[in-house]
Amino acid sequence: MSTIDPTLDLTLQRVIRAPRRSVWRAWTDPDLLARWWVPAPTVSRVDRLEVRPGGAFVTSMSDDGEAFVPHTDGIFLLVEADERIVFTNAIDSAWRPAPPAPVSMTAEITLADHPDGTDYRAIVRHGDPAARDRHEQLGFFDGWGSVTAALAALAESGAVS
Repeated sequence: MSTIDPTLDLTLQRVIRAPRRSVWRAWTDPDLLARWWVPAPTVSRVDRLEVRPGGAFVTSMSDDGEAFVPHTDGIFLLVEADERIVFTNAIDSAWRPAPPAPVSMTAEITLADHPDGTDYRAIVRHGDPAARDRHEQLGFFDGWGSVTAALAALAESGAVS
């Protein structure tokens, strides 16, 4: 695992009481990802999910389930099946430099075996302390925490195998 710099990185860790394979599927199956990727009651639509290095990661979100606006437009940098996903929004799905709102980031998601299921960790890296602080002030822990809880609920429900 990579080094964490508390002046640049935000982290989240949780034990998900489900097998690693189930958590991985919830991340890599578009229908499953759409069920937890944004905080409820907002709904997500997965427009492109090419889970491979250089593959597109594009989602939209909607408050009413009808009018969707862009949410994520990035690429996967690293994919290690059942273990790690790294993606960024600093490069968009067309492989162009992007100035994403509200902040540019690179996220590393790691999955490891745990006696109770899966040790789930997210490290979200920022280019400077101001971007990190802005992301935290905008509700990083509430937002990423709530979607991680939704991911856990889905994986733990047995709906993902």
